[in-house]
Amino acid sequence: QVQLVESGGGLVQPGGSLRLSCAASGFTLDYYAIGWFRQAPGKEREGVSCISSSDGSSYLVDSVKGRFTISGDNAKNTVYLQMNNLKPEDTAVYYCAADAAYGSSCLDRPLEYEYDYWGQGTQVTVSS
Repeated sequence: QVQLVESGGGLVQPGGSLRLSCAASGFTLDYYAIGWFRQAPGKEREGVSCISSSDGSSYLVDSVKGRFTISGDNAKNTVYLQMNNLKPEDTAVYYCAADAAYGSSCLDRPLEYEYDYWGQGTQVTVSS
C-alpha cells in the first residue's frame, strides 16, 4: 500500500510561485530518494529534481536552478518543491516518485527507470 500523492498545482501567471507537495504513505522517507518529474503536452517525461534522506544529497536541473527548491519534512513524510519565478515553459503535469533502493543518492538528473513508485500527478499551468 505504498502511495504518493502530489498536491499544490494550479494556474499562475508568469513570475508567480507555487509549492508542490508529495505526501508519502505506506512507508517512510528514510533511506528513500524522492524525485520530481514533469511532462509537458506532447513531450516526454523528464526529471527535474530529487532529494535523498539517506545521505542528504539533492539535485536540480539547470533549467530550474535559482528558481526551484526541493526540501523534505520527515516528520510529515512529505517532500516539497518550491517553484518561484515560474515561466510558461514550466507548464506540465508534475509527478513525484520514490526510489526504494537502499542508500539511494541524488547526484544527477533523476531517471525514470530508477524510480519504483509514482504519484498521480498535479497540473501546473503558467500563463497570462
